[in-house]
Amino acid sequence: MANAVSGMAVSDECKLKFLELKSKRNYRFIIFKIENQTVVVEKLGNPDETYEDFAESLPADECRYAVFDFDFITAENCQKSKIFFIAWSPDTSRVRSKMVYASSKDRFKRELDGIQVELQATDPSEMSLDIVKGRAL
Repeated sequence: MANAVSGMAVSDECKLKFLELKSKRNYRFIIFKIENQTVVVEKLGNPDETYEDFAESLPADECRYAVFDFDFITAENCQKSKIFFIAWSPDTSRVRSKMVYASSKDRFKRELDGIQVELQATDPSEMSLDIVKGRAL
């Protein structure tokens, strides 16, 4: 186990998979969850999956952390990519769960070196593709 995150541990797999997303671009996204006081990888998105596939992978009533490798084209017609960290905390999730995810977020995020944009969302409209595009540019 790696460093503790406000009482949470972070599995080594979390950091390894993030490094693969960042350097090798093996994944489009990674969804993490807290299980038995440890942050673990819940789902890996294939490079050909879309933002919609990613958004549909988040549970409607449970908190999650996620990273998404967002490709876009700038006004100068340059192909770019930014890695987003998304703290998903739906209004319908349990209060205890929201507190655990909120208190562990910053520490966990520090374990993932290379996050470029952070987004917090309590419902799907707060992390729409338009919002992500706006934050990327």
